[in-house]
Amino acid sequence: MKKIITILICGVLTQCAFANTLEVCPACALSSITKAIALAQPCDSIFVHGGVYKEGNIVVDKELTFIGINWPVIDGENGTEILTVTANQFFIEGFQIQNAGSSYVEDRAGIRIKKGRDFTIRHNKFYDAVFAIYLQHAADGIVDGNTVVSHALNQANSGNAIHMWYCENIRVINNFVTGNRDGIYLEFVNNSTIANNISQGNLRYGLHFMFSNHDNYFGNTFRENGAGVAVMYSKFIDMRHNLFEQNWGPASYGLLLKDINDSQIHLNEFRENTIGVFIETSNRLDITQNNFVQNGWAMRMSGGCQFANFTKNNFISNSFDLAVTSAGTTNSFDGNYWNDYSGYDLDRDGVGDVPHRPMKLFSYVVSRTPEAMVLLRSLFIDILNFSEKVSPIFTPEAVIDNQPLMKKCQFIPDKLGTVTGSNDSRTAGATIIPEEIPAEL
Repeated sequence: MKKIITILICGVLTQCAFANTLEVCPACALSSITKAIALAQPCDSIFVHGGVYKEGNIVVDKELTFIGINWPVIDGENGTEILTVTANQFFIEGFQIQNAGSSYVEDRAGIRIKKGRDFTIRHNKFYDAVFAIYLQHAADGIVDGNTVVSHALNQANSGNAIHMWYCENIRVINNFVTGNRDGIYLEFVNNSTIANNISQGNLRYGLHFMFSNHDNYFGNTFRENGAGVAVMYSKFIDMRHNLFEQNWGPASYGLLLKDINDSQIHLNEFRENTIGVFIETSNRLDITQNNFVQNGWAMRMSGGCQFANFTKNNFISNSFDLAVTSAGTTNSFDGNYWNDYSGYDLDRDGVGDVPHRPMKLFSYVVSRTPEAMVLLRSLFIDILNFSEKVSPIFTPEAVIDNQPLMKKCQFIPDKLGTVTGSNDSRTAGATIIPEEIPAEL
């Protein structure tokens, strides 16, 4: 048995050692990508030169490397999926992929990886590709430095920029995505990393987690999306160093946590969102060292949340710092900075001598009667909030910071480690940046 395995391994290594290079260009003898794939052997490289290639659905069924020179364009002509990959060890870099066909009966992609492993999709541009990058039952892959631009008008006939379904160990890093239904979507995706991406101006979510565990995302920017970021029905999620900003709308938030357990939210900034963080039926959360700045509500929490720890956060210039419909007695709000805290610190230990109740009565009223918002900043509301502060009746007694900080917390960033793309040295190139998007798009 060992001899058979050794022979197979040697055969694969020998085959890759003698890999060939094929050249494709409009004026070359080989002018079709599909024909080049048919002629290629596993481990071969296909260099595609600048030009427009309209070949319908291109199927890659063997281990191949695709290198684009001078940004060759693969155009689906709004009719088909563009690249369908059913092989392992797929590598593509330097292509512009555009105009995948939309459909109400099936998802169509710019690049689809089906049951593939060890793949890299790096430094490509996708324009109106519906589901630009679709990973289906894929593992051990890298999606690095791509630009995805769509012009979705509604959710029904649009797709996600980077879509992952039943995947394991995927790294999505350094991408820029805009104008899609969801920027980045994960469903049944485990042990994966989402880092250093910019997701903005998408119809629904900048990032959407569903039934995905042991994942982490950090260093991302989620800006001006329909409803910010949603993390649902997942556990053991680590969220650090992200910026959630300008996610405005009647049902919008920076971050939605729904049925999330055993997760960490550290060192993030929530700035100018309708709701910074909305938490529903989630348990054992550690929300520490975050900035909540100029949001409508910094944080809203529904019933069913237990064993959540909120500490060393800064709440600055929010219309409402906190709204809680039913506070569990196991949640802790001690040790935060609230810029509207009016207490004193006689012993000068940096901690207020008087507990702070961050939930105002008017916040309680507005959460039940949104029309009352027209009274915001009126003298009547100031009197109402003051009376509740002196003698709390309506706001939950458990929502209290017994150790309010007198000065804003200064955070020392922890070491996240370096997240890189492929170690593959076949090519080198600059990461795609938003400024490279053509003006007409």
